[in-house]
Amino acid sequence: MTVHRYDPFNAEPSRAALAKASITANEAFYVRNHGPAPQVDPASWRLRVDGLVERDLELSLKELGTHFAEHEVVATLQCAGNRRRGLIDVRDIPGEEPWGPGATGTAVWCGARLCDVLAAAGLDDDAHHVAFLGADVSEEAKPPQAFGASIPRHKAMAAEVLLASNMNGRPLPRVHGAPVRVVAPGYIGARSVKWLERITARSGPSDNYFQTQSYRLLPPEADPDSLAPGEGVALGAIAVNSDILVPDDGAHVPAGRLAVAGYALAGDDRSIVRVDVSIDDGGSWRQAELLDQPSAWSWRRWETDVEVRPGPVEIVARAWDSAAAVQPEDPAQLWNPKGYVNNAWARVGVKAV
Repeated sequence: MTVHRYDPFNAEPSRAALAKASITANEAFYVRNHGPAPQVDPASWRLRVDGLVERDLELSLKELGTHFAEHEVVATLQCAGNRRRGLIDVRDIPGEEPWGPGATGTAVWCGARLCDVLAAAGLDDDAHHVAFLGADVSEEAKPPQAFGASIPRHKAMAAEVLLASNMNGRPLPRVHGAPVRVVAPGYIGARSVKWLERITARSGPSDNYFQTQSYRLLPPEADPDSLAPGEGVALGAIAVNSDILVPDDGAHVPAGRLAVAGYALAGDDRSIVRVDVSIDDGGSWRQAELLDQPSAWSWRRWETDVEVRPGPVEIVARAWDSAAAVQPEDPAQLWNPKGYVNNAWARVGVKAV
């Protein structure tokens, strides 16, 4: 893992670790924390459900597991800052972690469906958003506060959104939000709140700092430190994206036929329909083979081969989704002062010998 910060802990795996399997091992799954990981006692943990509901609920971990059926979802989570380093290469982004392409991972999540819990509470017709609050307190917020976020009602009531207590067949690790976290497939990782303690049905989005000020797409000229809450575009569904996992950036490879492999991902209910690979900076493209997908909410692995001559070679890839959206070419067109949503063409440089 490349550790970007130890306190709070933030780290991402290598391309090689992500290339090993369609399901990312717990130990290789990226970690994005905004405050110190709290030590939550599962025996005393309680989940409060309130707001615009017919009845408030307070559930223990045992009650959550016995009153609500468990469901599994294979889902890819991706940090909104994934590939930020490519935007920093365009122009510096002070104070933000220089994430590479590894802030992405796919796991088998298991837990109660959020929609079942909301149904038990009786969601009011005026509840258009569902907010989450974690136990982790962040000094990044102004003022310091627990991490929170919200998703719109239609997403909250979707069958794929879980209150997960299990990750890849094991109890959810502390660093990934134990005992219970939200898993909102297709949305940026920040909406999958860890160390969940409270669910609140609201008429509008969460007023938490990380919903109203932090995870916002801002114009290039904006000053993130002087914006009023609610300015910019709230980030939700993941933009179409991809990366090359094999070969690794900077690798020395034999000249001739070269295997190239990677993943592509589309947010919300969109799917990957095509991946193109080029070794002449987009002058010509070779369409990759799309491999089997673990679920509708996971990444799509792909592979192809290219013929490389001795010398330096840059391999680029772009993905298309079912809405006919394609990755843009130049990260300079995407630069923003928070360094979010870098979904420009994936690029890997190798030397053929």
